Amino acid sequence: MSGRLPVEPIFDQTPQLFGDGPPAPVVYDASTRALRQRSVNFAAKRYVDMMFVSGLDRVTADAHFRPRAAQVPGGLGGRPSGLNIQAELIAAVADGRFSVRTDPLDQRATVTWTGTEVGEPIAGHAIARPGYGGILLGERVAPCFNPHAISRNIDGAWRWNEAAAAPPAAMNTALDAFFKSSPGVYGVLIGSPDRLLAERYSPFGAQDRATPSWSMTKPVTATVLGRLIQMGWFHSVHDPAPAPLWRDPRTIHRLITLDHLVRMRSGLGFPVRHGDGSITLGFENSAVYQDGVDAFDMAQRSIVATLPGSVFRYVNSGMNVLGAVIRDQIEKRGLPYHETVYSLLADPLGMGSYQHSADIAGNFIGSGSGFATLRDYAKLGLLYVNDGVWNGERLLPEGWVEYATTATHTGTSYAACFRTNTDRIFPSLPIETAWAAGASDNRVFILRRHRMTVAVSNETDHPMDLAALDRMIATAIETFA
Repeated sequence: MSGRLPVEPIFDQTPQLFGDGPPAPVVYDASTRALRQRSVNFAAKRYVDMMFVSGLDRVTADAHFRPRAAQVPGGLGGRPSGLNIQAELIAAVADGRFSVRTDPLDQRATVTWTGTEVGEPIAGHAIARPGYGGILLGERVAPCFNPHAISRNIDGAWRWNEAAAAPPAAMNTALDAFFKSSPGVYGVLIGSPDRLLAERYSPFGAQDRATPSWSMTKPVTATVLGRLIQMGWFHSVHDPAPAPLWRDPRTIHRLITLDHLVRMRSGLGFPVRHGDGSITLGFENSAVYQDGVDAFDMAQRSIVATLPGSVFRYVNSGMNVLGAVIRDQIEKRGLPYHETVYSLLADPLGMGSYQHSADIAGNFIGSGSGFATLRDYAKLGLLYVNDGVWNGERLLPEGWVEYATTATHTGTSYAACFRTNTDRIFPSLPIETAWAAGASDNRVFILRRHRMTVAVSNETDHPMDLAALDRMIATAIETFA
C-alpha cells in the first residue's frame, strides 16, 4: 500500500440516465446597445404584424405605430429604476434617425436606428409568412427553418349565422360611446351559441381582418393543453412539466408542474447583466417579442428563482416552456408539428383566420402574438361558454372550464391563463366573469351565466376606455341575456 487516501468525490456519482443537470442558464443583456437592438426589432415586428398579417396599408400603419423602447426586466415587485431609453428613442423617431422600410412583395420590414449616440447603425428585421404570423428575425435576414405551407382543415366547421340584426337603441348608444372614447379599437363582437348578437367595426377594422391579440394567445395555448389532457396525452395539470431540457430528476425544474406554468407560478427568472457589469434578478415579460431567438430554448434555460407554486409573477417564459412541451409531445408521436397545433384547437373550432406567430426556429410562440378575426376569436369564448363541448363533441375535459377560469390562489385574480373579475376590474359585470386578455386591452369575455361572449380587438399601444367597455358589456347583458 502506498499509504495515500482516496480523494473524496465532490459531486454525486450515482449513475443518472436522464440528463446532465439543469440547462445552462440564459443571461439577459441589459446594456444600452442590446436595449436599442430590441427596440428596433420590436418595431420591425409591429410593422410586419400591422401590414402583412392584419393587412393595414402603410399610411394606416404609420398612424398606428407608437415607438416603444425595450425595458430592463424587473424583479418580483416590478421594474427596477434602471436604464430607460424611451426618451432617446422618441428623439430618434422625431429626427428621422429611426427609419422603417417595408417590402410588400417579400412581406418584410427592416427598421434602422442611426445617430452618433448608437455608433454603428442598428438594424432589425421581420417577415410574415402564411400560417406563421409575423416572424421576428432580429439581426438575421432569414429564419432558421423553412416556413412551408401549412395544411388546414376547417371544411364543414361551424360558422356564424348571417349578419346580426340592428341592435336596440340602448345597445347602439353604448357602442357609440365605446368607439368614440377608444380610437384604437378594430371592432367588437357580441355573440351567443345560437346567434350573432351585435358586430361593429371601426374605419380600419373589418369582419375579415385578422387583428392582434398578444397574450390572448396564452389561453389558446392553455386550451391546447386541455385538449391534450382530454385526448390522454397528459394525465393531469398537476404532473411535472415534461420539458425537453428538464429531463434530469435531480434538478429543481422538476418541481414545476403544468399547473404552475399556466397559473404563472413557475418561479422562472434569469440573471440580468447591466451595462456597468452588475447582475440583478429579472422576470422576463417582453424579450420573446424583442429578441430574434429560439423562444422555447430560451424559456427552458430560465433559472428557478422562487419556489415553484409559491409566488405569482406574470412572465412569458412559462408559457413558452409549455409550448416546448406541446411540440415535444407532438413530435414524439411522429406527427407534423405545425399542422398538428392547428388541428388540435383552431381547426375544430373553424378558426380559419387564426395564426400563431412563429419564432426564428419555427416554434409557435406559446405566450402571445396570435392573430384572428373577431368572429374567430369569439369562438374560443363560446367553447368555454359551452363547457368545452363543440358541435356535440367534448373537446375539453369535464371540469376544465371551471379550472381554467377560476382564480384558486391568493394574491391575484389570475386563473389558468384567463383573468377573472374577482377584484371587480369591471364593476358592472358578474363576479364570475372571465376573459382572455392581451396587451392593449384585447379581450374575449366569457359570460357563462348569460351564455354570451364578447370579443374586442385594439391596436397595440393605443389606450382603451375600460369604463366604457364595462358599460357596453353590461348593456349587452341587459339587452340580450
